[in-house]
Amino acid sequence: MDLGISGRSALVCASSKGLGRACAISLAREGARVTLVARGEEALQATADFIRASTGAPVSTVAADVTTEAGRAAVLAACPEPDILVTNAGGPKPGDFRDWDREAWLAALDANMLTPIALIKATVDTMIARRFGRIVNITSGAVKAPIDILGLSNGARSGLTGFVAGLARVTVAHNVTINNLLPGPFVTDRLKETAAQWAAKSGKTIEAVIAERGAANPARRLGDPAEFGDACAYLCSAQAGFITGQNLLLDGGHYPGTF
Repeated sequence: MDLGISGRSALVCASSKGLGRACAISLAREGARVTLVARGEEALQATADFIRASTGAPVSTVAADVTTEAGRAAVLAACPEPDILVTNAGGPKPGDFRDWDREAWLAALDANMLTPIALIKATVDTMIARRFGRIVNITSGAVKAPIDILGLSNGARSGLTGFVAGLARVTVAHNVTINNLLPGPFVTDRLKETAAQWAAKSGKTIEAVIAERGAANPARRLGDPAEFGDACAYLCSAQAGFITGQNLLLDGGHYPGTF
């Protein structure tokens, strides 16, 4: 299927590694002009080189901390009017809520709620004016099925979800959609970090925890980031203009609910 986004500009946050990287690759394969954003210059350039070599798509990079005003200014200077915006930020550290002070909560809100809102605010009106825009927020499966040690993430990402639910019903009339992608257990650095926490509690090795998590999933495996990237690309497609305000859960069937 031709997704109809060849030549569109895409701004993808936290895209040097993990699920953000997978989204950038999938968008580039569809012909989008991708701007990669991450804090680490070395990983950022390595991903950019890989995308250029494997897809032939034009790629630009911005090494910046998008959770800061200065970082967002640098990103928006490089890609001021994206047709596609993928917001993403590493989740807060896992732990016990008793150990989190006000600063920890504010940092989580800045990264996982307020920064995506700020980027949407900076780009949505030009999307509306062009009558094309696709915004995808990478949140977490924990929005639907909270994980106790990820309380900072649970709270901040749920706040973003509530905000998007209202705005997405306003922008869709202008062919600007806003949706959330909720990853379950994908093979990423974040999953390994969480597994280390469980391993420390259980006395098992990290490898054993990861293997058990895959075996316990209805799919009998963990997710491949490429699957996530392709789902993102579809939500950014011309064909996805009737999908907005949705929370697409990619978890191999782990969430047991009907709704």
